[in-house]
Amino acid sequence: MKRLNNRSAAVFSHGVAEEVSPRREPWVGNKNADKPRQGRQKTQPSGFFRRSAALAFSLIESHGSRRGLSSFAAPQLLCAGLVVCSFTLVAAALPADWQYDQSFTVTAPGLAKFSLPIKTLDAARPALEDLRLYDDAGTEVPYLIERPAPTTRHIQTVKSFQTSLQTRSTVITIETGLTQPLDTLSLETPATDFLKPVRVEGSTDGRNWQILAQGQPIFRQLNGANHLQVSFPSGTWAWLRLTVDDQRQAPIPFTGARVHAIVVESAPTERMPVTISERHENPGETRLSLNLGAANLSIASVQIETAEPLFTRPVMLAVPQISEDAVREQTIGQGTIYRIAVEDQTAADNLSVPLENIVRSRELLLFIKNQDSPPLPITGVKIERRPVYLVFLARQPGTYHVLTGNPRCAAPHYDLAALGMNLKTVPVCSFKLTPTDNPNYRAPEVLPGIEDGSSPLDVAAWKFRKPVNLLKLTLGGAQRVALDLEVRSRAQPNFADLRIMREGRQIPYILEHPSITDVFSPLVTVTNDAKDPKLSRWIIHLPEPNLPVLRLAGIPHTALFEREMTLYEEATDERGGKYRHTVGQALWVQRPDHPTKEFIITVNGRLQTDTLFLETHNGDNPPIEMSNVRLFFPVTRVLFKAQANDKLFVYYGNPQASAPRYDLSLVADQLLTAKQWTDDLSAQEQLRKSSWRDNELPGQGGVVFWGILAVVVVVLLVIISRLLPRASPPP
Repeated sequence: MKRLNNRSAAVFSHGVAEEVSPRREPWVGNKNADKPRQGRQKTQPSGFFRRSAALAFSLIESHGSRRGLSSFAAPQLLCAGLVVCSFTLVAAALPADWQYDQSFTVTAPGLAKFSLPIKTLDAARPALEDLRLYDDAGTEVPYLIERPAPTTRHIQTVKSFQTSLQTRSTVITIETGLTQPLDTLSLETPATDFLKPVRVEGSTDGRNWQILAQGQPIFRQLNGANHLQVSFPSGTWAWLRLTVDDQRQAPIPFTGARVHAIVVESAPTERMPVTISERHENPGETRLSLNLGAANLSIASVQIETAEPLFTRPVMLAVPQISEDAVREQTIGQGTIYRIAVEDQTAADNLSVPLENIVRSRELLLFIKNQDSPPLPITGVKIERRPVYLVFLARQPGTYHVLTGNPRCAAPHYDLAALGMNLKTVPVCSFKLTPTDNPNYRAPEVLPGIEDGSSPLDVAAWKFRKPVNLLKLTLGGAQRVALDLEVRSRAQPNFADLRIMREGRQIPYILEHPSITDVFSPLVTVTNDAKDPKLSRWIIHLPEPNLPVLRLAGIPHTALFEREMTLYEEATDERGGKYRHTVGQALWVQRPDHPTKEFIITVNGRLQTDTLFLETHNGDNPPIEMSNVRLFFPVTRVLFKAQANDKLFVYYGNPQASAPRYDLSLVADQLLTAKQWTDDLSAQEQLRKSSWRDNELPGQGGVVFWGILAVVVVVLLVIISRLLPRASPPP
């Protein structure tokens, strides 16, 4: 019986291998990418199962009678064979170069259209180059991607524009010149600082008027925030009349207006919440890092949630981008948010910032300009995204598969003549996509081959190093490390001497310069000059010398003063002498009716020492009191790839080193969009002691100057002694 079962299994497995294991075709760089491809050449399911069943029955018939195979074991063998065949068939139907598989069921043939889920967009490449559609037989199905976009509004200058000054208002009469419905009007004015409520009336003949909106705010502020549009219910209005209330402010001039026709067909949107992963309060600005939860989203607008009752703020949206071999932040959208209650009217607000852009990364940066106002209490952020539709022709009902997650395949090019029709008329299907992972897929490493191309480096000239704490020791991939103050103090200003080493070889990296500042509260000593009692001086002790300080901030406690503040350090010149190096100046003015919470001095250039002096002359006034002195430093990070359990070191402190040039910048986008682990640095290790030459600042002579000067003096003394006449000998 044992011999019978072994032979049957061998014959059965050989038959299955002949049916479902043909030669595999390469998927990357296929020249026939514009044609639908077969998954893997295989027999149709019916024929395959028919031959498999025939094979199983033949085994049972040939061996059961001679070996006495029981009636119970024969059906069991047949069912097991069919189950193995079915699993082998499914594994062979789809290519193994795609990581993610989302299946759905089509109940009827015909043209189908559905919205791609967020998980599909996140798993795919930015332009959906790796998205493939297969039916259950393993045949690639052509498809078309549709991205709905909003229709551009028709905006035009009004046909006529007349203004008249009344006792407490300004009346603007407008002939629109539009025959289609409109819902918005934009005013034009050269005024720079105002806030006024507006009443909007509409008329079809210029005589009979109907109130459309009451208390619509228009404003423009010195910080750049402005809102000159008034909205009202859509309608076909040949005439509009605007009454601007001038009770609280003087009248302002208006020079023109433009009308906005309504959009007949709007693009669909879906609202979804996002997570605020980081919040940084910089002077006069709030920086929010928003985790979208997925990449490659078509975002229509960003909506901010706050309970603040009265405010106006300019807002800017940005994303990280590769620029000049470094990661910087690029602005992609801006707007103004406000909530205003004007003249006992109902509060009007606008908390939405338009964007209409595809965000390739999972991170979106939101900047709120506060100026001297306190930061807004943000309770949440939501986005409105445009759906992405996939349209295809289902030739028969059944199960279909959406494949994503192939970083190396080329974009497909299909002959879509069969789909040449108005896709807006195709109804959207509510397919339920079931996500599964390909069990045979082996995920490629991030940027393979980078370590193989790294070059060795002799680090004998480097003075310092720090071990990198890889927080995810068992997981390799993209890493992000922030450089601390010790590294920024002892490295070159442009980090030309920064190296990441592993076993004597360099690890390529990319510098990242986010718009984030580190805050440090230094030790401050208040002193007075004995020679000039009217001079106030604050001595500010820094943790390290040569730091790139951006600004100094302090909170005054004196209600009324006006002082010229000077920030300086005592630097060393090329001859070793001390001199006063001014790094910042500012005029600080404090009045009881306009109190300022903090004063700021911008620091110009890089510091040379670890001590700053802040001075001001009080004249005949009492000295001012100040507390909570803070220093702001720019944040610099490095992005690189590491293997699991790597032992890495960051080397720095070589003033003679030149900046490295890595080919990693060619694939920096892949490193930026990959999932990154945030690590930190350990304690500093000094590799060699500093020599007298290392202690000199660039461009200074120091000991060399005095040594050469001493030699010159000695030589001159010798020459002079030889030129002097010798005294005659005594008689």
